[in-house]
Amino acid sequence: MKKKVEILAPAKNLVQGMAAINAGADAVYIGAPQFGARTNANNSVADIAEMVRYAHLFKAQVFVVINTILYDNELETCEKLIHELYHVGVDALIVQDMAIFEMNLPPIVIHASTQANNRDPKQVDFLQKAGMKRVVLARELNLDQIKEINEACDVELEFFVSGALCVSFSGNCYMSVAGGERSANRGSCAQNCRLPYKLTDGNNDTLIESSHLLSIKDLDLSDQLPQMIEAGVMSFKIEGRLKDVVYVKNNVSYLRKRLDDFLNGDGKENYQKASSGRTFYTFDAEMDRSFNRGYTDYFVNKRMTKIGSWESPKSKGQIIGKVIEIKNGKYLIENAEKLNNGDGLYFINEENEADGVQINTVENGWITPNNYKNIPIGTLISRNSDANFNKQVEKDNSAIRKIGVKLKFEETQYGFSLTATDEDGHVSSEGFKITKELAKKEGFLKDNLEKNLIKTGNTPFIVDDIELELENNWFVPISKINEIRRTVLEKLIDIRIEEYHKEEQAIVKTDHPYPEKTLDFTYNVSNKLARQFYKRHGVEEIEKAFELQWEPGKARVMTTKYCVKYELGKCARFQRATMGEKLKEPLTLTHGENEYKLKFNCKPCEMEIWEKDADLKYDEEFEWEKFN
Repeated sequence: MKKKVEILAPAKNLVQGMAAINAGADAVYIGAPQFGARTNANNSVADIAEMVRYAHLFKAQVFVVINTILYDNELETCEKLIHELYHVGVDALIVQDMAIFEMNLPPIVIHASTQANNRDPKQVDFLQKAGMKRVVLARELNLDQIKEINEACDVELEFFVSGALCVSFSGNCYMSVAGGERSANRGSCAQNCRLPYKLTDGNNDTLIESSHLLSIKDLDLSDQLPQMIEAGVMSFKIEGRLKDVVYVKNNVSYLRKRLDDFLNGDGKENYQKASSGRTFYTFDAEMDRSFNRGYTDYFVNKRMTKIGSWESPKSKGQIIGKVIEIKNGKYLIENAEKLNNGDGLYFINEENEADGVQINTVENGWITPNNYKNIPIGTLISRNSDANFNKQVEKDNSAIRKIGVKLKFEETQYGFSLTATDEDGHVSSEGFKITKELAKKEGFLKDNLEKNLIKTGNTPFIVDDIELELENNWFVPISKINEIRRTVLEKLIDIRIEEYHKEEQAIVKTDHPYPEKTLDFTYNVSNKLARQFYKRHGVEEIEKAFELQWEPGKARVMTTKYCVKYELGKCARFQRATMGEKLKEPLTLTHGENEYKLKFNCKPCEMEIWEKDADLKYDEEFEWEKFN
């Protein structure tokens, strides 16, 4: 049997979720009224129910994120909400908090959020045995690590393929709490990583006065899909529940085409699309034409290039070309024929800061901005707002999804009947009685049937074939042909939704041993049920979640594979031959009153961020000599 491979799209709300399905998504993930890691992307249960009905029409799935940590006073409310979501037909929940496995739940499928520390085979295997049907892997993994997990664990693997990257290990970023008491694990991340920081060394010398030193580029693995499928990934997740509809439709459409190329080519024998229908587009999808900070493959191919987006955390967009000439308040720019009135342009100014202008007019390569700014000749220009593209993609008909049907019109004893069979084998049929009279015009019935049965209008169907079984050239009013077509196709919509197969999985309490006996605050245990879960699985010591015990000043607030030293060209492991003089530690990041120390663990190739009063030891000899 062929393995299904899916594109999983973000849905900020019902409208964007439906747009994602229309653009070709095989599944969407959407926030519930509470307990989602994006508090500005919550949705009512009624909207989720409508989302489910629309998605199921196309055999697409709906996953609801319940991926914050829970407090004791929220457990009962969360359990009630899960029952509501089950009854409206959602396909799965995406969770972080193990308390959910201790609740009295209906037989609903559970996925492990990337917030659950899914970075090694032992953790993933444990979660699979605990009842997780799918695990969303940590973004930091490379292909070899994904393969290792896939070979060791019998569980579906999901991996982010595009969108913004969390610089921290997911679930283990506490900068937002420490910097202002807004918890990322509670859905209120303040995005401290996108702020500008001053960088100083151990001599208190300023290395960088102000730059977005923790801001990294966005992810794009669109050219890695075959390799990732081979490694074991079956779901490709697009980040972006706070992004606009242009971003969602553009990313989904682009990845749909890339994945279909594989499924219809080298992957044809072993893999198949995970949902039904095909999409017709009025635009050419290009990921760099919607929000992006520049792109990186992160670590999927191991540590290869610098990944920082230090100039700005804002969208850089699509590279256009360099400024060639300036005259009379206008710019002559390479490839200006790509630009349109109203576009937004991005560039790095003479102060090495991100800057921009909006185009008023474009004529013969000359750009007249709304507000003139001095841009030196040779400056590279990008377009971060594509006015015409945005208008085109925003239209409802820019991506239309249709399900193939075959129609059979035939005579019955007392009249005629029409049967529709869709691409998945669902059947809808309707007949009508009529007094049979021969038509005066030759070929009347056949011509009118072929002309009118193919008109599917705003229905989700497209007619791929029409079969006629007629004994004579009968007269049948066109209105009757249209009426029976509408009736049959409307019934087929209901039949597809009613016959949709939703997987269910009973929640069974397990007691297999957890890989660790002691859990520190990074395991985010914030309630009695999560504690109960880990105790039953053999954990002996459990520290409270950071949010419940934080004392300002001395905490480790982030662990990351991203490395400031590497970005500076000062990595003793990978840049030893070119790094020059080593840096005096500790390196310190400062933004306003917030100050953080950096600690570099070269053996696992990780960087830690600590609050300013932390008492840290620096093993310089290991770092410097180990990789010499």
